[in-house]
Amino acid sequence: MNEVTPTNDPGKSDSAWASINTPLSVDELKIFCRDIVRLYRINPMLEFKKTKVVGENEYSFSGKNISHETAFDFEFNLKVRETKNGFEVIYDQGIKSSTNFTIEPAESGSKLTITEHYDRLSVAERKTHLGEVDKSLTNWAEYLQRFIIMWKKWSRFGPWRWYMRTVWQPMKPMARRITYMILWITVVEVALITLGVGIYFSEFS
Repeated sequence: MNEVTPTNDPGKSDSAWASINTPLSVDELKIFCRDIVRLYRINPMLEFKKTKVVGENEYSFSGKNISHETAFDFEFNLKVRETKNGFEVIYDQGIKSSTNFTIEPAESGSKLTITEHYDRLSVAERKTHLGEVDKSLTNWAEYLQRFIIMWKKWSRFGPWRWYMRTVWQPMKPMARRITYMILWITVVEVALITLGVGIYFSEFS
């Protein structure tokens, strides 16, 4: 369940893609992917300023892409349409024209393939806009896989779903990493205190 396919170079080709295996059924994965805002916010290379629903299956996103050494701002509207085996996201501007989410059955669940198309501009024009190419695809696929595995395991618990939707999802990637570190430090501290108390009582009781 740890298969991630490297992307092509969108500066030379008109598409880039990555595939992951998930523990969800095909129908479960389709339901999961319908939450477009969550799907994009899982990407650890995007820092969102705004995510807004502007119509039926239409969204407005803005923020900063940190997948390059020099981060760049983005702002675009997108439309989502359901396809025979997944979804297609169409962008209204930028070097990227669309993203396809293809969902297929797999041996122990399902397979999700994300394909990003850069055919809005010619190859020559693309070379002058390489600073706007989204290099986050492989990281996005890896984080999606991790999140979906957690979702399969914990989503039946209401408090966990509430935390992920209302607290974790709006966070910037850096804030998530800091929160994760703080939680682990807290767990270690509690474990050490418990161990110390146990040793004290075992020696002096």
